[in-house]
Amino acid sequence: MASKALSTLSGPLATDQVESIRNAVNELSADQLNWLSGYLAGLAVNKLPGYHGESGQLAPANEASSQSVVTILYGSQTGNAAGIAEQLFAQLSGEGFSAQLKSLADYNPRNLAKEQYVALVISTQGEGDPPDDALAFHEFLFGKKAPKLNQLKYSVLGLGDSSYEKFCQTGKEFDERFSELGAERLHARLDADVDYQQQSSQWTESWKKTAQSFQANTESSRPKLSVVSSASEHVSQWSKFTPYVAEVLDGFKITGRDSGKTVQHVEISLADSGLQYAPGDALGVWPENGPELVAEVLQVTGLNADEQVDLDGKSLSLQQALTIHRELTQLHPGFVEYLAADNDGLQQLVAGERSELLEFIRRHQVVELLATTSHSWSAQELVDQLRAITPRLYSIASSMEAVDDEVHLTVGLVSETRDDVNRFGAASRFLTEVNDESSIRVFVEPNRNFKLPENDDAPIIMVGPGTGVAPFRSFLQHREAIGASGDNWLFFGNPHFSSDFLYQTDWQNWHKSGLLTRIDLAFSRDQSEKIYVQDRLQGQAAEVFAWLERGAHFYVCGDQKHMAKSVDEALHQIIAEQSGKGIEFANEYVQGLKKAKRYQRDVY
Repeated sequence: MASKALSTLSGPLATDQVESIRNAVNELSADQLNWLSGYLAGLAVNKLPGYHGESGQLAPANEASSQSVVTILYGSQTGNAAGIAEQLFAQLSGEGFSAQLKSLADYNPRNLAKEQYVALVISTQGEGDPPDDALAFHEFLFGKKAPKLNQLKYSVLGLGDSSYEKFCQTGKEFDERFSELGAERLHARLDADVDYQQQSSQWTESWKKTAQSFQANTESSRPKLSVVSSASEHVSQWSKFTPYVAEVLDGFKITGRDSGKTVQHVEISLADSGLQYAPGDALGVWPENGPELVAEVLQVTGLNADEQVDLDGKSLSLQQALTIHRELTQLHPGFVEYLAADNDGLQQLVAGERSELLEFIRRHQVVELLATTSHSWSAQELVDQLRAITPRLYSIASSMEAVDDEVHLTVGLVSETRDDVNRFGAASRFLTEVNDESSIRVFVEPNRNFKLPENDDAPIIMVGPGTGVAPFRSFLQHREAIGASGDNWLFFGNPHFSSDFLYQTDWQNWHKSGLLTRIDLAFSRDQSEKIYVQDRLQGQAAEVFAWLERGAHFYVCGDQKHMAKSVDEALHQIIAEQSGKGIEFANEYVQGLKKAKRYQRDVY
């Protein structure tokens, strides 16, 4: 369809340019075309007269002040919400409509009382919590100081994962709160699952139509451009939907023979890609399902691997679809509900408590469910009902200042044995089995909420047990390479010193050189009493508080549900006790750290 449109409307393009574009887009899916439209719009904005790329500002047209401005706000933990917001911004501004783009972390919520139109993209993390960059905004909006918003028109796109009980909870809360404060809902809220592309495109199109109505109501027929702000990160041709096919340079196990864990260090080449990353960023990896798992799915369904199926308008074998394009490890509620139609046991599960359904989903994989039902599948039906596979994000464990065009990952194998069968996570098994002849599809996912201090002299405290230590290897590689003088303190934990001390040689060498000022270790199973990183923090309470008082930045990476909460509680307690001012003061102190971006978390 895209190539047909190009053949009938060339505009200012030469014939050979039209042909080149047609060839380039002919094989793209609808999702890839949608992303490309936003990317090209963003490039167009960069080339407009008066645009200043670094500041993201464009000299406004004379009549711009009379235009309706769409304020696009986002709260994002992994970058998905930010990406959608940036795409909407690029499309609106590229077509000549007034728009401004802001992270909730950088937005003064008092300004809501002055806004006309707000488009909010917001993710939900963990058990229904706002992303870190939206915490202060959430607290203000639900507090007594929240303003009346009678002048505001808005719509919300919530991102979440339906395998969690509080699906898109933060989006629902903001949507309801805006309405309570008097704002008018322009479009019905959309709650998007992990395969959010279709719904995000629908939401973006709704805003484009709304913006067109602004233009229709202006006296001038020529749109006036008033780009207020834009993202400042390096723009790459490689993205989530157009990943770079990278060569694996090396991969080796970094846990010992006696460890109960398998953790792999993986080195990947980004040579000739133009991809850039900074300490704290993540690498997105598109996993592939293993041949054994695909064969098991084919066996229990009785389907032929070579049968052709249609996927996004393309014909491919069922084997290819199941290997590359469909999620085979993570169940989702919709798949269970679909199979419940002819299964009494599943009907009872679906009709019961939501928490029981979600627990069932967490404890089973797709093939296990398929094996317990008598449903007669066609190849196309199976592909249509399975959820699209999604990329996994891994904290980068290297700095480009130290390793040039390489990127390093620290991958913990997710595994569980049920009924004498080992079940693995899709991405972790994929990455622990790669070798120097493998290639993988990757992209860089910037993490705006997990960055080193701009001041290289600032001290940092890093708390990263297990594979959560990965970004701190990146931090120290970077600080060593640029000659940063700030002190560095690491808290690391794992079960056993002898088998689970990840990157032991690196930390020891950096400690010996003086780069790593302090290191405190918590090996939980090396003594009768279990000791964790939060216990080590408490044991160094006076010194931790002293570091904070002299401007230290505090970082946490790893498990959100248990570790990060325990570390947060320990931090509050340390401040309350060491300051002598109690828990209320500690709450305010921690809020101040967050606002100053001195308390940052990368938790999952």
